[in-house]
Amino acid sequence: MTVRKGKKLSISIQEHMAIDVCPGPIRPIRTISAYFPRLSPTSEMGGSVGGRLLSPLLPGVMGGGGSLSLQSSLDTSVEINSSDSDDCTALGTLEFDLRYEQASCELHCTILRAKGLKPMDFNGLADPYVKLHLLPGACRANKLKTKIVRNTLNPVWNETLTYVGITEEDMHRKTLRLSVCDEDKLTHNEFIGESRVPLKRVKPDQTKHFHTCLEHPPPLPSPTAMGAALRGISCYLREWENEQLNSLEERGRLLLSLQFLTPGEGLCVGVQRCAHLAAMDVNGFSDPYVKTYLKPDTQKKSKHKTAVIKKTLNPEFNEEFFYEISLSELSNKTLEVTVWDYDLGRSNDFIGGVCLSCHSQGDAHRHWMECLKNKGQRVERWHVLTNELPRSVSHD
Repeated sequence: MTVRKGKKLSISIQEHMAIDVCPGPIRPIRTISAYFPRLSPTSEMGGSVGGRLLSPLLPGVMGGGGSLSLQSSLDTSVEINSSDSDDCTALGTLEFDLRYEQASCELHCTILRAKGLKPMDFNGLADPYVKLHLLPGACRANKLKTKIVRNTLNPVWNETLTYVGITEEDMHRKTLRLSVCDEDKLTHNEFIGESRVPLKRVKPDQTKHFHTCLEHPPPLPSPTAMGAALRGISCYLREWENEQLNSLEERGRLLLSLQFLTPGEGLCVGVQRCAHLAAMDVNGFSDPYVKTYLKPDTQKKSKHKTAVIKKTLNPEFNEEFFYEISLSELSNKTLEVTVWDYDLGRSNDFIGGVCLSCHSQGDAHRHWMECLKNKGQRVERWHVLTNELPRSVSHD
């Protein structure tokens, strides 16, 4: 579809939310699924704008004359000729590259340049920088930021920011939000525009180039624009979203290595590092340390603790602990690894944990079985920490 000058543009709201245009040749940039997830219990629950959760798009929720079904609206992608549109470059454009290194679980984001940014200062220029967030996720824990380029509307960064501990599951369900902001020393920094990319568009070990138009954050449906029935559905969906997010809350990532040593039998557990931990202190950080247990432990001799790393959400420990145990005994044991925030004078705060055994599921089970099957080999894997506190864990 093209927009011709002098003619009225009339499209449904579902189509409007799918438009993403840039100067130059026609290129489809984003479908509406980048903003709103499918309504299924296992789906990503979207990001947040201004601290508010995004609700899934419902037909007619935001007004407009669209009559597409929910399913079809999520899959609709509209191309338009950007040379006929006055709004597509109002905030500017952003160029960047994404590359996912599958072996190291690293996501490299190279911020190249922006062009035609909206002026934010009295001199008609701006002091722009780019912030990255992974959605869903705690913004403070996974925020990365470029340098500031002064007095320009066409900044060049050529800066690579790297996320560690990014699993294949993350690449299928998470979205990268790139926000361009203007730094202001006297007042709060100002938001210029953003671009969102579902990570599933990036293939492992391949660099993908993006040239996108900056946009305003996706708006939330207004309750005043809904009928009574839609208002009820919206309230139900919001409650359901909150329940799902709380029950599946991620508290960070842990890089763990396992090695069953031979001929002297025993298990070597390496606590390497954590990433994107939940902030437990009022300063927005944590003072994390890690505890390991090999259970059942009737004599309570299997506990090991790392050192405390102060004021960080991405600590590096690089500590190893040894358990003297036979392979047959190990197959009936559970390795419990928990991450804590140290607090002087009061109980330490539980951040998250993971349990590895023959009865675990997902990555925890795969990691444990790889260790048992590959004696003598060091096996490393990232694990997602959950907010579920093991019943047997103490606060010491």
